[in-house]
Amino acid sequence: MKENYIFEYLDEQKFKKCERSVKKYNMFAFKKLVFDFYPKMKDGQFLGEKVGEDTAKNTVSYELILPADELFTKVHGEIVLHYDVYTNKNIILLKTIDPEELFLEGHATELGAYKGVMISKENAEKDMFKINLLDLLNK
Repeated sequence: MKENYIFEYLDEQKFKKCERSVKKYNMFAFKKLVFDFYPKMKDGQFLGEKVGEDTAKNTVSYELILPADELFTKVHGEIVLHYDVYTNKNIILLKTIDPEELFLEGHATELGAYKGVMISKENAEKDMFKINLLDLLNK
């Protein structure tokens, strides 16, 4: 009988905050993560790009890019799930979801939106500049 993998967290509170922010600000990415990617990962299908391997700890590190709006990706970068797989213990260690700073800020306070893209309160002017620049380039 094939054993399923179980999820553990590097920092569960931080990870759950990021996950809730993904749910709030990008529902499509959250649905793909929870209903498509997580079940496949539990069954042993490791998704994303293999970025490292540690033979001493018997782990393999992966980065999985979640689907996101093209403009969001250009302004804030890709939404990336970082995780490690402990192959001998059947454990998947969920580490973080990038851009972590933006998601943690979005969990703490309500983020605003500009032209349909969420913007950080700390870097609002920078984010709006990027959005305007991309908008001008598309014209």
